Amino acid sequence: MIGKLSGILAEKNPPQIVLDVQGVGYEVDVPMSTFYNLPALGEAVVVLTHLVVREDAQLLYGFATTGEREAFRQLIKISGVGPRTALSVLSGMSVQDLAQAITLQEAGRLIKVPGIGKKTAERLLLELKGKLGADMGIATAGGSMASADQADILQALVALGYSDRDAALALKALPAGVGVSEGIKLALKALAK
Repeated sequence: MIGKLSGILAEKNPPQIVLDVQGVGYEVDVPMSTFYNLPALGEAVVVLTHLVVREDAQLLYGFATTGEREAFRQLIKISGVGPRTALSVLSGMSVQDLAQAITLQEAGRLIKVPGIGKKTAERLLLELKGKLGADMGIATAGGSMASADQADILQALVALGYSDRDAALALKALPAGVGVSEGIKLALKALAK
């Protein structure tokens, strides 16, 4: 398995790049989020990769971050979602946006991605719930414990009848590292205004 390539950026033809690794040119398909952050041609670059072996081809997919690669791997495990669709999802939204959409169960955000219909979006939400949303959920400075607390606060607000959007906005206004009970109180005060 090829896990990482370090080399010189030889070509950029969206969504594909060619990496020259000591004289060998590797064709690598990358999501647009990675593509936009690439250096100029002739510059050194490192991409994390995922190799897909099919009956008729061996394809390399490259990513700037481990989060992108992990999200890609989770996406291609879903029935009916191939590497091209997974690249499209990661090109259409960041990993954090995808994780937040899964945590909040927002199919509408996924449907906006080209190639994703209502049924596919619902399947993604169902199959990725607890896998991607819980791991990479709402990004905070406090880390995974704070993410778990924020997810609990969000669920409590939704259970109290607030919309996902209002609950998410109230959540963003909370100070970093706030506990669940204090966070719910602060969020309710903010929503009451």
